[in-house]
Amino acid sequence: MTKHIVLIAPPNTSILDIAGPLEVFSKANDYINTYAQNTNQPYTLHVLSTQSSKIVKTSSGLPIITEGTIKTIDYEVDTVLVTGNTNTTENMVVKETLNWLREHSTTTRRVGSICAGAFILAEAGILNGKRATTHWRVCDKLARSYPKVKVERDPIFVKDGNVYTSAGISTGMDLSLALVEEDYGRDIALAVARQLVLFLKRPGNQSQFSIMLTHQKVDYEPIRDIQDWVIEHLDEDLTVEILAERASMSPRNFARVFLRESGITPAKYIEKLRLETARRRLEETKLTLDEISNECGVGNADALRRLFLRHMKTTPSDYRRSFATAFA
Repeated sequence: MTKHIVLIAPPNTSILDIAGPLEVFSKANDYINTYAQNTNQPYTLHVLSTQSSKIVKTSSGLPIITEGTIKTIDYEVDTVLVTGNTNTTENMVVKETLNWLREHSTTTRRVGSICAGAFILAEAGILNGKRATTHWRVCDKLARSYPKVKVERDPIFVKDGNVYTSAGISTGMDLSLALVEEDYGRDIALAVARQLVLFLKRPGNQSQFSIMLTHQKVDYEPIRDIQDWVIEHLDEDLTVEILAERASMSPRNFARVFLRESGITPAKYIEKLRLETARRRLEETKLTLDEISNECGVGNADALRRLFLRHMKTTPSDYRRSFATAFA
């Protein structure tokens, strides 16, 4: 039996919010039919406008033609995904659409948002009391505007019950891959990822940013120099005392200044940097776990395993099996 996937496109949505998920589900149809010898169409895809016009102008200026509005639905919706734009003042939709979303959020198997489409779900009350994410630029605005929503600023997508929210634009493809995996298994999802040259399928708890990008806005030169230096010396002993000596500060003052300038303690910064480096090595190389542990300064494979379980809720070996690139 086909699963009807509905993408709701408000005015000025990003075209990639629409096209990305459509490509994922469309390619999934091809692989499911090939591998499962399924003669039915696993997914039937619909794009609906929130206004009376079928033509929706996207944020890039390129219009799309939808098949209709929620009034044209004459099928059982399996999954509805609301797209959006970080310019949230242009993101709101008519009351009729909000009421429809509110009514169907409890009967539709899955309800989700892509990018700032989370604001529309929040406006409909669907995110009240739930964990959710959105594009990093408007996470704080979502939290301020809708205090009942438990906004998580870091993940690329979040699942809470039957409600799914994703971060900025391209993460709609990551979310769609996760939905395909829920429906038809990891092999199909990874086959789609390879076909779309995504190379790896990111887990939802992966950060929207690398640790270096997140904390790179440091104006104080001694701390900036330390951040640059530790990247090349992860395999060394990087205690606060050693870093403070290099920065010509006392350990206590160094720790205080580092936290003030970067928003994170030196120990947590280095731990996250080592985790991020280890993840890249698992994704891109065939190095053994011990070799990666030594290179990242973690110690050994057991310590690496504990680090991954603490932050990624998976083991390094399982992570590599799931997310290694085609070149590893």
